[in-house]
Amino acid sequence: MFNTVKRIAVGLVALSISAGAMAQSDRAMDLDALLKQLEEGQFAQSQQNKQRERDFQAQRAEQDRILRETREKRDQMLVQSEQLETQFEENEFKLADLNGALDTRLGSLKELFGVLQQIAGDTKNKFYNSVISAQIPGRSDFLDKMAQDMGSSSKLASIEEIERVWFEMQREMTESGKVTTFTTDVVEAGGEKVNKPVVRVGPFALVSDGKYLDYNGVTGTVSELIRQPADRYNDSAAELQASSGELVQFGIDPTGGSILGLLVQAPNMKERVEQGGPVGYIILVVGAIGLLLALERLVSLSLIRMKVNKQLKSKEVKTNNPLGRVLKVRDDHPNADVEALELHLTEAILGEVPKLGRNLTIIKIISVVAPLMGLLGTVTGMINTFQAITLFGTGDPKLMAGGISTALVTTVLGLVVAIPMTLLYAMLNTRSKNIVYILQEQASGVIAERSERG
Repeated sequence: MFNTVKRIAVGLVALSISAGAMAQSDRAMDLDALLKQLEEGQFAQSQQNKQRERDFQAQRAEQDRILRETREKRDQMLVQSEQLETQFEENEFKLADLNGALDTRLGSLKELFGVLQQIAGDTKNKFYNSVISAQIPGRSDFLDKMAQDMGSSSKLASIEEIERVWFEMQREMTESGKVTTFTTDVVEAGGEKVNKPVVRVGPFALVSDGKYLDYNGVTGTVSELIRQPADRYNDSAAELQASSGELVQFGIDPTGGSILGLLVQAPNMKERVEQGGPVGYIILVVGAIGLLLALERLVSLSLIRMKVNKQLKSKEVKTNNPLGRVLKVRDDHPNADVEALELHLTEAILGEVPKLGRNLTIIKIISVVAPLMGLLGTVTGMINTFQAITLFGTGDPKLMAGGISTALVTTVLGLVVAIPMTLLYAMLNTRSKNIVYILQEQASGVIAERSERG
């Protein structure tokens, strides 16, 4: 097989040499030169093949050596594996005996260490979320490490560690009854970290610069609440920080921040109004217009009533009030008969009625239209809510509650506008009619006087 390959290689070399000789026909044109080149090439190829055989034999010997060494190493590892397996089984028996001896010697102490581990874990969780940790950091790290060590059966708590657990619990109880001031880094609402004094009210609250703070146990940072509670709570926080030992009213959250978190999430009046959308703004604009008209009518009717009362007490007729203008009709027609005078007085009274009842109709319309606009906004909001339910389902109750709350805001705004507008209309209409009744009464008196005189 090897000879056949050799002959093929020699033939290929000959062909290549022939091709090269043909390419160089200008240098070797005769057959003798071509034959000589073929012999030289055949000799060179033979030398190369012998070198390849020697290399192959050398590599084969190296591969045999590597295989032999690998098999020897495998045998050694198998022996070592059997020894380690035997040693492992022996160690398991020894470990079981030692654990049994440890349990026997521990006795009731094992139960004590179990309770200590549980207390350390519970106390760590409490310290983790306690605002006192903002003033005394690093307490939970010790308890966490101790709980992990107690979880393994290879290490027991020392007397110093047990005493420190007791000390930390006692310090937590002691600090819970104090109102102290300390300095720490506070992340403000704008994102800037500032070192400032902070007042801690037991385990309930942290305040600084009249604002409530939040302690994050994950990062161990103190930051201002993005949304602060109502102003009355912030005012009490400012008074607490400014006080020097005096008693002040202060709102605390005994739930550890849950109520405060819900309190700051509640929308304020501005946000409630914004929830009403365009319909809510239209209702407020209409209500503002009605309120301005009602105030204008209230002031005008009050002034008119004062002038009418003065006219009632005076015998001099003045034209700066409706009663004076009506009485002036009597003086303008001194010779008119009773029927003509009555018609002139009725005409004068009818001329005063529109002035007294000016804009009252608009106020009445606003009191009727406002709740209807609120109902329109509610219906629109409910339609949007049901569309959201159709798209996202009812898996999130907050989605439905928020949509319904937004829809009902317009109804509230409509009622807020309608109720005072109705009361103002009733009051203004009554005042206007009272003045008209006075005019009619005085006109009837003038007619009766003229009739008696006639």
